[in-house]
Amino acid sequence: MTSGLEAQLRAVSLRVTRPRLAVLAALRDHPHVDTDTVIALVRAELPAVSHQAVYDVLRTLTDVRLVRRIQPAGATARYETRVADNHHHVVCRSCGAIADVDCAVGHVPCLTASDDHGFVVDEAEVVYWGTCPGCLTERTTQ
Repeated sequence: MTSGLEAQLRAVSLRVTRPRLAVLAALRDHPHVDTDTVIALVRAELPAVSHQAVYDVLRTLTDVRLVRRIQPAGATARYETRVADNHHHVVCRSCGAIADVDCAVGHVPCLTASDDHGFVVDEAEVVYWGTCPGCLTERTTQ
């Protein structure tokens, strides 16, 4: 399974290192996690890795677009490896859970800005806010 991750790193001219592989694997298996969670997941595999090493890997992987950093208003930054498409997110106002939402198929209205100010728009960040099924169930049972 790491051979695919190694190929991703090589495709963007990055050296294959254990911390980079561990971060990519953690994000592949646990999308939308914050930095502290990434650190904990990586340390489960590489106990000696430093906080700074994980921060550096996250920044590098984000810079080369292997990882996407998302930060819904009022929330801590989260990371995911789903970067090759224009998808959005739904966030629970209660517990902070985040899920992916595919962009509309066919005409993509989110990429048609009412005034693009001369920009060539290739991505849009749309965040839907609401209450997740778990929190709804919890409210009705209280």
